[in-house]
Amino acid sequence: MTVAWLALAVAIVVEVGATLSLRMATHGEHPRRAWYVPVVVGYVAAFALLSVSLSLGMQLGVAYGVWTATGVALTAVLSRVLFREPLTLTMAAGIVLIGAGVVLVELGAAH
Repeated sequence: MTVAWLALAVAIVVEVGATLSLRMATHGEHPRRAWYVPVVVGYVAAFALLSVSLSLGMQLGVAYGVWTATGVALTAVLSRVLFREPLTLTMAAGIVLIGAGVVLVELGAAH
């Protein structure tokens, strides 16, 4: 795995963590403002790591496509596990299609 892909993988994990923190900050009767710290830090770090992967030569369409698609899929699955949010069969099929789309984008970029 190249450094660009490693930076992108870390960017995805950090972005998903920030998004899950946003859910923690806004969920419940009273806002939990302390959760906004990992939200802001996480999103800034995620964009910085995305820019690192781009500066190392990764194509924008591939990097951004993989980043957003993987983030959506991971967020949906983790929201089910952590917050008991619905994950329907249709949503699961969408996650599978997202995975297929990411593979196709990567294969297309290889040419």
